[in-house]
Amino acid sequence: QVQLVESGGGLVQPGGSLRLSCAASGFTFSSTTMYWYRQAPERKRDLVAQITSIGGSTVYVDSMKGRFTISRDNAKNTVYLQMNSLNTEDTAVYYCNVVLWGINYWGKGTLVTVSS
Repeated sequence: QVQLVESGGGLVQPGGSLRLSCAASGFTFSSTTMYWYRQAPERKRDLVAQITSIGGSTVYVDSMKGRFTISRDNAKNTVYLQMNSLNTEDTAVYYCNVVLWGINYWGKGTLVTVSS
């Protein structure tokens, strides 16, 4: 079955960096667009970035452009989110997502806490 497993979250100081990973299985990863979302406390889940099967990437939120980079390694069935210059507003649970046959699949998320 489809599985998405996020990792790499944790506590980081403002200005720091983290790289999140999402290991995927159960579908043809190399042919599929992948997404990162995040959900801050008491807020809705927002789309952060997407990357197509051939690596075309988009970061959707202006405040993240230039700081966040999405990438993928099709040989490892893994999608990444590199996050730099983190600030307290980036505190959230970050989720990996894929849409297959019109169905949304989600990982359990990884918590990123930005705090001094």
